[in-house]
Amino acid sequence: MELTEVRYDVEDGVATITLDRADRLNAFTLTMATELAAVAEAADRDDAVRVVVVTGSGRAFCAGADLGGGPETFSDRRTRERPPGPLRAHIGGFPRDAGGVASLPFAALRKPVIAAVNGPAVGIGATLTLPMDIRIAAESARFGFVFARVGIVPEAASSWFLPRVVGISQAMEWVATGRVFDAEEALRGRLVSRVVPDADLLPTAYALAREIVANTSGAAVGAARQLLWSMLSASSPWDAHRAESRALVELGEGPDSAEGVAAFLEKREPAFTTALEDVVPRWPLPPDDVVPT
Repeated sequence: MELTEVRYDVEDGVATITLDRADRLNAFTLTMATELAAVAEAADRDDAVRVVVVTGSGRAFCAGADLGGGPETFSDRRTRERPPGPLRAHIGGFPRDAGGVASLPFAALRKPVIAAVNGPAVGIGATLTLPMDIRIAAESARFGFVFARVGIVPEAASSWFLPRVVGISQAMEWVATGRVFDAEEALRGRLVSRVVPDADLLPTAYALAREIVANTSGAAVGAARQLLWSMLSASSPWDAHRAESRALVELGEGPDSAEGVAAFLEKREPAFTTALEDVVPRWPLPPDDVVPT
């Protein structure tokens, strides 16, 4: 598809997804939701992509939903015209939340995703990052789960992700107050893994991405990502044992396992060749009540 509000670039095994409405602080729209879903799925399909980095253009990551509709911004969800694609589907009898349409393809990716958060990440700007695996914040970053302050609830499946990322107590403090907080508070609350000077944000994210590309099997990392996320809601460690047992057999029979061991014993860099395969069940699978319209 032609991209108008998102940029997508691939170089040296790393896909960069850039929210690209800098004149509006990358405020979120239905078009951006559709394009984010499309590029996340493109990165998943592309064997040349090993790691995904997501950032914002200009001085913001994403300042939240575009409020150009004024007081009626959130009141027409049943009737508003939606672009073709997943936004025209219903779930549980209601139109799908655009935030969830954008965020869930990142949850389903079989490749690690690094969020490089520059400047404000408010509302959907904050919740969009939650299915991403590693969040790195610039010192200028600001976060806010501000939904209660405009009379709505958190979206983008964040009521599932946020308590699992930061714990229920911290999640409720941020959601109930709706306050905007700085990068250091985000670090203390474990929303981000590190805070770096603004000038170091993308170099830090790309250095981490290159470390993954250079040293690991894409098939192994993809399987591990799905295992770790899917087991957050497993009812028993036996579920993990079952899935890991299968993955260990299937990966162990492949060439990457032999190459990794040989490279370790020979004290050289590995040359992994296995394409990403489904060695664990895909997660999360769409439920039966997602209905196209």
